[in-house]
Amino acid sequence: MSLRFAALGLLAQHPGSGYDLLKRFEKSMANVWPATQSQLYGELNRLADSGLIEVTAVGPRGRKEYRVTAAGRAELRRWITDPADDPPLRRPDLLRVFLLGELSPAAARSYAAGFADHAASELRRLEELRDSLHWDDDDAAFYGRAALEYGLRLAAMEKEWAAGLAVAIAERR
Repeated sequence: MSLRFAALGLLAQHPGSGYDLLKRFEKSMANVWPATQSQLYGELNRLADSGLIEVTAVGPRGRKEYRVTAAGRAELRRWITDPADDPPLRRPDLLRVFLLGELSPAAARSYAAGFADHAASELRRLEELRDSLHWDDDDAAFYGRAALEYGLRLAAMEKEWAAGLAVAIAERR
């Protein structure tokens, strides 16, 4: 469901083609909601069929330019302000942590160390992304930076927490 609103939101910020949207998606929202090209193009068709976006131009080879309709903007605003639509948060990685007692201490420690390594890698990736982007002074950039900052802080916290867990497991036995 959220891919629908990710696409709608990007088009609300700036109209464009499916290709344009895919490139903008890869630089921004893919960090919080990844999607493939086929998923994104399929969602554009569903949004158009629902009357939430419209084709404003058709170019060479059938390249379509889209923009958000008034109904689409209203639906986007409704969704942004109503988190009751959100599915429950699921973290399979933390479910594994909850069940680490089923493994040997060495295997549990290895999982925690791998968790820390993954978080460290994600932190580096997000830092590189932050440093590579040119930030405009518009609302999209302001709130994009806010989402990126959340990711940076979360990755740093997960790295520290998982490294501490690995140490605690080693000291426990």
